[in-house]
Amino acid sequence: MRFGWRAISGPALTAATALLAIVLDRHLPVLSLAPLFVCIVALAGSLSGFASALGSATIAVIGAALLSLRHRTMPGFDEADLVQLGLLAITTAGTAAITGLMRERLLDAFAAEQRNHATAARLSAALDQVDIGIVLLDAETRAEFINRAFRDYFALPDEKADNKPPFIALMYHGRDTGAFELPEDELSAFIAQRMEMVRIGDATPININLANGEVLRFVCTALPDGGRMLSYTPVTDLVRHTDTPARADYYRSLRDPTGRKLMRYLRVAE
Repeated sequence: MRFGWRAISGPALTAATALLAIVLDRHLPVLSLAPLFVCIVALAGSLSGFASALGSATIAVIGAALLSLRHRTMPGFDEADLVQLGLLAITTAGTAAITGLMRERLLDAFAAEQRNHATAARLSAALDQVDIGIVLLDAETRAEFINRAFRDYFALPDEKADNKPPFIALMYHGRDTGAFELPEDELSAFIAQRMEMVRIGDATPININLANGEVLRFVCTALPDGGRMLSYTPVTDLVRHTDTPARADYYRSLRDPTGRKLMRYLRVAE
């Protein structure tokens, strides 16, 4: 037990209460202090733990014993006094043990929460440094975390990202900002397909072509708690730097899972 104001406040308050009761008892009868002593012991246990509470309980029993002796005309204690002192000792000791244990568990839980929070903060900072877009969805497909890469790829404002938007809102944002390299008449089917993949937890990787020429490989991973982890890996560099720039569209078309770009390229080549 560390000797600070928390550790000594309980025993000091108990001793002061007992001494005050003994002084006042000379002029007027003092009612039973057992309930007050129990409350002080509980306060000491919540402030500093079991050791401080046990010290307060010991002082409380001693104070109650001295107060009982003042009421005796004969030396020693009678049976009723011993019963009262025994009950007070058991009650205060039990209160000390319970409050001390509860405080210890609360402190352990708080320390574990702090460690988890620090780990989550470090993990969040680390995920903001990678070039893979990461979105964590809860069981209701609301975004609990959106890293910096995803925000940059889809020009998602921090205010909207931090407001835990649903996944459908993220898809509509990409549509409204023209992020996808798709004709308008295909956007609805594209969004519906992405929503269905997320709903069922389909882990089949697909490529998403962005209007700025970048290509992201999208993978949905189902999590044990019913949530989803969505990853958007940049694969634009699959077009080799040694390839002829004039054939870059052809190499990009090979990454299109629907073959739409390949057909478009072949038509142009003809």
